[in-house]
Amino acid sequence: MSKLQSEALREAIVQIVTDAKEKKRNFTETVELQIGLKNYDPQKDKRFGGSVKLPHIPRPKMKICMLGDAQHVEEAEKLGLEYMDVEGLKKLNKNKKLVKKLAKKYHAFLA
Repeated sequence: MSKLQSEALREAIVQIVTDAKEKKRNFTETVELQIGLKNYDPQKDKRFGGSVKLPHIPRPKMKICMLGDAQHVEEAEKLGLEYMDVEGLKKLNKNKKLVKKLAKKYHAFLA
């Protein structure tokens, strides 16, 4: 395999995005990128770390609800997250309307 220049990769991504904008679809399209690392043995080196900064925040105002006991509720308060304790969850017991309403209110739950 040859080394891929970053500029060629950027051009390919721009081409994909412009083609996607030309023809509107009724679903969210995704782009996958596979990278092969040279001189890396996955059997020997199980983990490696790194970070990538995305140009846009995927969901800037994501609403998260913490579900848990008293300790988790305290952590949620410190972090400024909305939370629901065990007693609040028991009140939802088998009430589908309340459960659906709660699910629509938040993007994600931490338990």
